[in-house]
Amino acid sequence: MKPVGEKRTYRSLTARDGLVGFQVRHRETDLHIQAESDLEDEVSKWVIEIRLSIEDYARSHPGFLESYVPLPDDPFAPSVVRDMIESSAAAGVGPMAAVAGAIAQHIGKRCMELSAGEIVVENGGDIFLRVFKPVTSAVWAGTSPLSGRVGVAIAPGLTPLGICTSSGTVGHSKSFGKADAVTVVSQSVALADATATSVGNMVRTERDIDRGIKALKQIPGILGGLIIKGTKLGAWGQIELVPLNL
Repeated sequence: MKPVGEKRTYRSLTARDGLVGFQVRHRETDLHIQAESDLEDEVSKWVIEIRLSIEDYARSHPGFLESYVPLPDDPFAPSVVRDMIESSAAAGVGPMAAVAGAIAQHIGKRCMELSAGEIVVENGGDIFLRVFKPVTSAVWAGTSPLSGRVGVAIAPGLTPLGICTSSGTVGHSKSFGKADAVTVVSQSVALADATATSVGNMVRTERDIDRGIKALKQIPGILGGLIIKGTKLGAWGQIELVPLNL
């Protein structure tokens, strides 16, 4: 549903010691979750509830699903829809650019209400993260030689937060850009998701990386980001890049 590419099919985070991993699928939503206990039944109900609220809103607001531009705020919209509208407006894209991140965010927050331990909610390339030990998220960048060779290290003190990656060279979705990967970190998963899409739309060649980094700096609430195009990368913010060999 995103203007920029399709989400990664590879999981970006390895299993965390002491956590239970489980998967929840419902229609286009495919979540991989790690938590202190198996919350599969609860998460399954939440996913259906959240998706229904988005679908019901879309039926009563024609153009919501198709818009590639920000829509006006709606104080009467369901909370997940409001997050999508507000985050996409900040990033300058349509609300569906934030849907996967918004779902991950709402599921992660609900898991936090039931568990005081670490929580990882991975929805394709969108991750909600609450950890107490350092974690590294691998960046998958299609055919770029840097794919799986670089990771974003996150300090636990910054969490809960979101790490979202979009690509304009992988998958069959309509793309306005050609970035191999744009990874964005924010304490709002929905905002990170929308921003990854927005910046990805700007990057068509390696020369556009600097432009994309400048755009990241201008969006309030973004902690940092990484852009990969071909053999080049650019990074900014409160993130640490680490070498990987996946």
